[in-house]
Amino acid sequence: MAKRTRSTKKRVVKVEPVGRAYVQATFNNIIISLTNDSGQVISWSSSGKMGFRGSKKNTPYAAQMSAEDCAKVAYDAGLRKVKVYVKGPGAGRESAIRTIHSSGIEVTEIVDVTPMPHNGCRPPKRRRV
Repeated sequence: MAKRTRSTKKRVVKVEPVGRAYVQATFNNIIISLTNDSGQVISWSSSGKMGFRGSKKNTPYAAQMSAEDCAKVAYDAGLRKVKVYVKGPGAGRESAIRTIHSSGIEVTEIVDVTPMPHNGCRPPKRRRV
């Protein structure tokens, strides 16, 4: 007996002209997600997705390339204004925001949502270089 193949529908995201941009810049990678106001992802990109490997992933140039790729898809879908939420201590935070703005999507507000410990966990020991 032959197996039945199910056709899966692709999830359709409602794209309004106003949305949010999340830039997560860690020490190892940069992940950029453009969402609508309810939080559904319109497009995303990371420096690893763009083909950067190793220490090149956390550079401003890698952030610029991934932000350009992400913003192009979202602009074609109809996104025009974003509020940017930046998280993490990485190098490409500012260059990612500048690239999103220069690609035609207007940046209305920038919010830093980096988590700050209230003297929680003990930090790792100092690096010896």
